Amino acid sequence: MKERIAKDIRDGIAVKERILLELLPQIEKAALQLIACVQAGKKILFFGNGGSASDSQHIAAEFVGRYEKERRALAAIALTTDTSILTAVGNDYGFDKIFSRQVEALGQKGDIAFALSTSGNSKNAILGLQKAKELGMYTIGLMGRDGGAMKSAVDLAIVIPSEKTSRIQESHIMIGHILCERIDEALTC
Repeated sequence: MKERIAKDIRDGIAVKERILLELLPQIEKAALQLIACVQAGKKILFFGNGGSASDSQHIAAEFVGRYEKERRALAAIALTTDTSILTAVGNDYGFDKIFSRQVEALGQKGDIAFALSTSGNSKNAILGLQKAKELGMYTIGLMGRDGGAMKSAVDLAIVIPSEKTSRIQESHIMIGHILCERIDEALTC
């Protein structure tokens, strides 16, 4: 069992080393876009399904509450949390529309739509991003594998170089934390 645990840890490290070598420019660009957004008094809409829904909520909470430094609250909403909206829209319009309807209601030009999808093929997330673009929002996607259909649906794609869901999700939350730290630095300097 120790060998399997060690292999899991080494696999995680290998993915993170590839992120460092391959994705640093994209992560920096995401940080700069998010900083500009919050400095302009705009908001970020986070969304995804399953584990990505949880990560959306986690990252939004770091913006609204705080990450590590005291700073003003930042406008961020996880579109995964309101069960009444999710079930009403899902029932009346279909599950594919649960994010696009919320983006339509809450999104404005200058805001950021930030979608997370392990596969990059979540239809509801892609439709949410398409609606965001219609509204003049900047779009960021955190994906895995080959980026799926979402890769071409966003302004900025960050595709984790892994096929394994757990490694992708670990990397998504790591990048979320990196972005939170860059925002903290920018707003508390």
